[in-house]
Amino acid sequence: MKKYFRRRYPELERLMESARPVPIDNSSRVVVFSDLHMGDGSRKDEFLRNSELLETVLENHYLTKRFSLVLNGDIEELMKFTSRSIERGWGRFYDLFLRFRENGFFWKIYGNHDLGLLQEKGYRLMPWLVESIAFRYGVNTILLFHGHQASEFLKNPCSLISRLLFYLLRYIAKPAGIRNYSVSHKSRKRYAIEQAVYDFSNRTGIISIIGHTHRPLFESLSKVDYLNYHIEDLCRAYPSADPERRVQIETEIGSLKDELDACYRKGFRKSLRTGRYANLTIPSIFNSGCAIGKRGVTAIEIEDGMIRLVYWHKGLMEGGVSSDACFSEELGKSGFFRVVLNEDRLDYVFSRIRLLSRSQHESGAYEEEALNVAPTFI
Repeated sequence: MKKYFRRRYPELERLMESARPVPIDNSSRVVVFSDLHMGDGSRKDEFLRNSELLETVLENHYLTKRFSLVLNGDIEELMKFTSRSIERGWGRFYDLFLRFRENGFFWKIYGNHDLGLLQEKGYRLMPWLVESIAFRYGVNTILLFHGHQASEFLKNPCSLISRLLFYLLRYIAKPAGIRNYSVSHKSRKRYAIEQAVYDFSNRTGIISIIGHTHRPLFESLSKVDYLNYHIEDLCRAYPSADPERRVQIETEIGSLKDELDACYRKGFRKSLRTGRYANLTIPSIFNSGCAIGKRGVTAIEIEDGMIRLVYWHKGLMEGGVSSDACFSEELGKSGFFRVVLNEDRLDYVFSRIRLLSRSQHESGAYEEEALNVAPTFI
């Protein structure tokens, strides 16, 4: 099994072995953002939509609350814009990023869209640029990397596919106004990358935090999984509820079903709960989502021994997240709101990983599921 594991995931094994170690504990505060895709500030720059939102929450929430900052790849959109034009457009963000060093640390992980920064002379954030980070939480490990390394085609930046992707985005997608989320949201390709990272994380007994696919994940659960679980919980509560609460439950279920239908229409139906242990989800993979969403920005927070998936949005929420399921809190009088989509204690998450991954490992279920994962490129 060990030989098979190394043959299948040599890049992920390399990332774990070469990761920069960063100690954290129950007093640590860290926020992880990914996939900003910063351009030149023009109308073809996808980051422009949420730039004010992100700048506000970084400066007025995370910086003041003493969070450290990790940027998990594809921060600059070098496949469409030059680094010089990006810095001219968003230089103030670089200053803001560096201010987080005062809170503990700042690290910037590179992805496949900003890989060219390694060749840029004079790049301002070069001293803090890494490929992967390993948070050491006691005896446990949280591995942060962008996620493209799980793709057979994108793990080599000099491959034909990588070069073709560069020319496609620079000379076709940019002039035509094709957005990055339309490229990243190919369900089959995205799912295969997530499945590979999920399998690797379960085998090694770690938590992996990635970006790349633009799909937020918490404890290996997608939005579809979360909605299904929430509907199940409400159905279980219905028989013992009083008449007034039953009316509320019926309304909530109707709203959640509408959201679930919307996810299926958009093709967001793939789940990591596959194979022999479909009902035992191992909480080993998290995804911070992206900063170019149509309605807002998602992030992963680690604070005081908790890990959570949060969503920042502008004004009143219109679809996307059930207002009954989540509580929006406004940041001052900014007009920007924060929603905690899900949270759990890190100690519980690692206990679940240790207990459940051991049972799958001993049963041989990994070989059965891993053979079904096809190589992808996004």
